[in-house]
Amino acid sequence: MKILVTGGAGFIGTNLIKELIRENHDVTSIDNYVIGSKSNHIAGVKYIEADIDQLIYFNEWFDVCFHLCALSRIQPSFEFPLETFNSNAVGTQVVLEWARKNNVSKVIYAGSSSRWHNHLISPYATSKYIGEELCKMYRTVYGMDIEICRFYNVYGPHEINDGGNFSAIIGKWRYQIDNDEPLTIVGDGEQRRDFTHVSDIIDGLLKVAFNNFKHDDAWELGSGKNYSINELFKMFKAKFNVSCKYIPDQHGNYRETKRENDDMLELLNWHPKDRIREYIDSL
Repeated sequence: MKILVTGGAGFIGTNLIKELIRENHDVTSIDNYVIGSKSNHIAGVKYIEADIDQLIYFNEWFDVCFHLCALSRIQPSFEFPLETFNSNAVGTQVVLEWARKNNVSKVIYAGSSSRWHNHLISPYATSKYIGEELCKMYRTVYGMDIEICRFYNVYGPHEINDGGNFSAIIGKWRYQIDNDEPLTIVGDGEQRRDFTHVSDIIDGLLKVAFNNFKHDDAWELGSGKNYSINELFKMFKAKFNVSCKYIPDQHGNYRETKRENDDMLELLNWHPKDRIREYIDSL
């Protein structure tokens, strides 16, 4: 199949493209490399360096578009709300309008578990909420085949671990370990997260893309099990013998994430695994 991946040089995009190439698909990536890296390039893939709003001028048909590109962290969105909305909301409409005009057969949108919380508490949450609503509108009004996949707290190979704003907690802690720093825990550390390995995310994306099942709302890609940040720290301490320090709570810091339903398991035979301890031990 001919497949476009937006954000194809990023964490999840790179893992997805590896599997698509392994299955002999014809893959194109579009990425502006604000978060993605050229070091993630894979042989046989066509890489286009451009902002997502330039896609509207890209007149080419694809079987499937995986729309993964986004500014995907909550905290940076408070400092960069305009960029967050341009990427996550306006960018999503550009992708959908491009897909409509070019008769793209199917679009898979990377949603967020933030959908289950008050979307008004951060620019990120609002922008991802708008992205989902745009998908549902284009699906309803134009009859397009658009599926939403809500990601939970994804970790695994190619995760960002440079210590910057777009590092998730595991990537940030890896950076702190490499630099002999204590691991920072936000708030009381009792907030719980559904940590989902990227290999399970990729398996879920492919099952959604290459099946005819349609979801009225969204497919939930979470492990179904969550851990507190304090529990996560104990796993890191057992492996690396590190210390921690607690820092003040942050705006938009949810108390809990956990997969909301079993539709992926029951309808698409998806079976995610709790791999977090195994992954930490492998680092």
